[in-house]
Amino acid sequence: MPTSSELFTVRTPQQAQELLMQHFQPVVRAESVSIGEALGRVLAANVAAPEDLPTFRRSTVDGYAVSAADTYGASPGLPALLTVVGEATMGQMADMGMGMGEAVLVHTGSALPDDADAVVMVEHTQSAGQQEIEVMRPIAAGENVFQVGEDVRRGEVILRAGQPIRPQDVGGLAALGIVNVLVAQRPRVGIISTGDEIVPPDHTPHIGQIRDVNSVALGAMVQQVGGLPVFYGIVPDVRARLVETAARAKAECDIVVLSAGSSVSYRDMSVEVIHGLGQPGVLVHGVSVKPGKPTIIALADGVPVFGLPGNPVSAMTIFNLFVTPIIRALLGASERGAHRVQARLTRNIASVTGREDHVQVTLEQRDGVYWATPVAGKPNQIFTMVRATGVVCVPLNANGITAGESVTVRLDA
Repeated sequence: MPTSSELFTVRTPQQAQELLMQHFQPVVRAESVSIGEALGRVLAANVAAPEDLPTFRRSTVDGYAVSAADTYGASPGLPALLTVVGEATMGQMADMGMGMGEAVLVHTGSALPDDADAVVMVEHTQSAGQQEIEVMRPIAAGENVFQVGEDVRRGEVILRAGQPIRPQDVGGLAALGIVNVLVAQRPRVGIISTGDEIVPPDHTPHIGQIRDVNSVALGAMVQQVGGLPVFYGIVPDVRARLVETAARAKAECDIVVLSAGSSVSYRDMSVEVIHGLGQPGVLVHGVSVKPGKPTIIALADGVPVFGLPGNPVSAMTIFNLFVTPIIRALLGASERGAHRVQARLTRNIASVTGREDHVQVTLEQRDGVYWATPVAGKPNQIFTMVRATGVVCVPLNANGITAGESVTVRLDA
């Protein structure tokens, strides 16, 4: 079992991730939900259109259904004269016949008569009598007509497994009569805060005490990425209590996250408790990243367990690096795309070779170019994150980044 002497036998972030994934095989569990509950959920299977959309030819404008050939050569000086033989009522089949030189009044969305192949907009016509209109311009066949299957063809894959469902996706499903979809179950993430000095956020701390930031912040991060946080409260520095709580969280959840105190002695207790939860136990104890070096990564009988530093900035940084990808793997979620921007750095960032630094920055745009400014303050202060727009990662073997250089900024939302 790992001991305190191994604490700084660190792995790079990539090595730590690869080691965990060598042992962990994520399984996506699916459930059916109504489209009213589907927003933000991740699809567990492709969705194919059960029918064409639209299912009938319909007008895209208010006007007159016509045969396009009857309008050829029409102009304001020499309009085409057509006889109006009826009106296509909304919500009804347009079953009236229409011969040469005839037109049918239609509205946006109404069905077209079988003999019509185009719709002339009402503003391109004028009345020429009680049942006659003049068409002032020629139109082409298919103009202002929504054809059968023009939006979606029957059998076409409209949404793919792994993508989160957006409001427009819900609308598209409803348009096709799909009222239930198969989505990934939300992974249950057990969150444990530890330490005699920790008190709930609604308490006024005494000297030496601090409010529990990690439970609420990490819980929000779990929800943001699509998981379901399960809170196990604040556990005092008592081994038996920690063993009991961690074992219960492991039995009830898909992932367990424990934020430990910052002292070496308490980290030793945390790593021992985590290692005893199941096989193979602790895989990583120490990651070459700032903030968050004293990180524990374990697998307990198929359940990933993470021991995060007690400092909220460190805990949230490590959560983003290691816990978020595991939640997404359990959701079967596709890779995120537009959550990064390129920017230029306004001032130098110092770093140490052999360590990956994650630096909070703000963004501003000048003349179409994004500029990233490191947030002032000690890196372990929670409000450096509150004030930040995103994060710049200083690569493992870079000796800092110079002002003016182009950097990638990972956005917070």
